[in-house]
Formats: sequence, structure tokens, C-alpha cells
Amino acid sequence: MPTAAGLFFEDLSEGQSASYAKTVSEADIVLFAGVSGDTNPVHLDQSYAETTMFKSRIAHGMLSAGFISTVLGTKLPGPGAIYLSQSLKFKAPVRIGDTVVATATVTGLDAAKKRATLATVCKVGDTVVIDGEAVVMVPSRA
Repeated sequence: MPTAAGLFFEDLSEGQSASYAKTVSEADIVLFAGVSGDTNPVHLDQSYAETTMFKSRIAHGMLSAGFISTVLGTKLPGPGAIYLSQSLKFKAPVRIGDTVVATATVTGLDAAKKRATLATVCKVGDTVVIDGEAVVMVPSRA
């Protein structure tokens, strides 16, 4: 059962999942560029982006990857979880107006270390845009 501090390790089971959805806006991309310092013109300059393999501007991959952090930090396991690692494979671009759905699913539990392994995926419609795996440390009731 959830608490103000999120789920406890003992509340987790393999197969549990949670998601977060966000439609990526022009403002999101501009603000992410400002915060991250990643001003690659493929994200910010339509004329330049048209000369690339993408043919138009794309969102920063790490912007979409950040939505995985939202799931882990607010939903599963939620507040109190500590992000230890994340692998990412960027599979397809995200464009302005796309709705990214980030989902994390518990795939393994290490009771001795109070760690959970989660499959992480971001999709736009049926298209996987990011695939990966996260490991988080989860608070215990003990």
C-alpha cells in the first residue's frame, strides 16, 4: 500500500507497473535546452533539422528519458526511492506534439540489498522510442 513516502520494498512484486504520459511542447524543448545546455540545432533550428536524417526538429532524448525518472520518483516505487542506475537505448525520435508514455515494470527484487530492477520503456503510440532498465534502492519497513 502506498504511503506518503511511496511504496516500501515489501509492497513490490514482479510484474507491478506504473506509467506517466506527457505531450512534448516547444516550451519543453527550449526549457530543456536552457537547463541542460544542450543547444544542438537538431532540437532548436528547423532549417538545420531539415538537413538531417530526421527532416524536422526532434526532442532531446534525455528529455523523454526524464519521464522514466518521473515514474520511479513519484509512482513506482515513488518518493523515497533512490535511482542507482539506468540503461537507455534510443530507438526513435520524439517530435513536438508527441505524447510520450513512460512505463516502468518491476522485473526483479533483491531483498538483501532492498533493490528493485525495472524494465523501462517510453512509447509514442505503439512506437518504442526508448528502451532500458533501471535499478533503484527502495525503503524498507524494517
